[in-house]
Amino acid sequence: MPTLADTSPSPLLTIDGIDVHYGAVQALYGVSLVVHAGEVVSVLGGNASGKSTTLKSVLGLVTPTRGRIVLDGREIQGRAPADVIDLGVASVPEGRRVFPEMSVHENLLLGAYPRRKEKAAIAEDLNEVFTAFPRLAERRRQAAGTLSGGEQQMLALGRAWLRRGRLICIDEPSMGLSPIFVDAVYEVLFRWKAAGQTILLVEQNARIALELADNAYVLQHGHVVLQGTAAELIANPAVQKAYLGAS
Repeated sequence: MPTLADTSPSPLLTIDGIDVHYGAVQALYGVSLVVHAGEVVSVLGGNASGKSTTLKSVLGLVTPTRGRIVLDGREIQGRAPADVIDLGVASVPEGRRVFPEMSVHENLLLGAYPRRKEKAAIAEDLNEVFTAFPRLAERRRQAAGTLSGGEQQMLALGRAWLRRGRLICIDEPSMGLSPIFVDAVYEVLFRWKAAGQTILLVEQNARIALELADNAYVLQHGHVVLQGTAAELIANPAVQKAYLGAS
């Protein structure tokens, strides 16, 4: 008789025991995590905890010195970022990284470039982005570099949505934003979750990240020190004290 493990679906993404070095400095030590299709997984931790390095490893921006990264059954560690994107991964990088001299509309179309032949679907997705972010609709012909930080974050999210990737990797979406923009960004992320979008989220704002997530991992000095469902971590006294402001 097959066991539950035999019949459960394989993860969309598996990070299996990766080490990452920057020269002589080791940033990750045997980090492992899994992301199933349709779920949101948050990676939490303070500065220099290794959470952004974990995301960069998935995106091909750094190469692990040990371990494997498997996307839908295919090993991707060490692949070029363009190859990872071609396999269906979209990215919302830390710091937004929009193209400042291009218009809002042009930045969004760059996200859709891998599916550029799907003109009708792209037009529909553009309307969806402009509905979700009315500020972008008002500024669609404006140079992206003239937008506020919050508006640029909206643009980065919209660009990733236009990619229609199987997995969206998001790095610190609340960093440097006012509470109003944080609420606007996470309102859209909650919509994506409800629509079944798979998300790997790196975030310092643990409270809102755990509200969004299904499962979460806590990194400290390059090690996974806690993992579990979001509900389990919210109830964990150590997490409450370190990340949720409990005394």
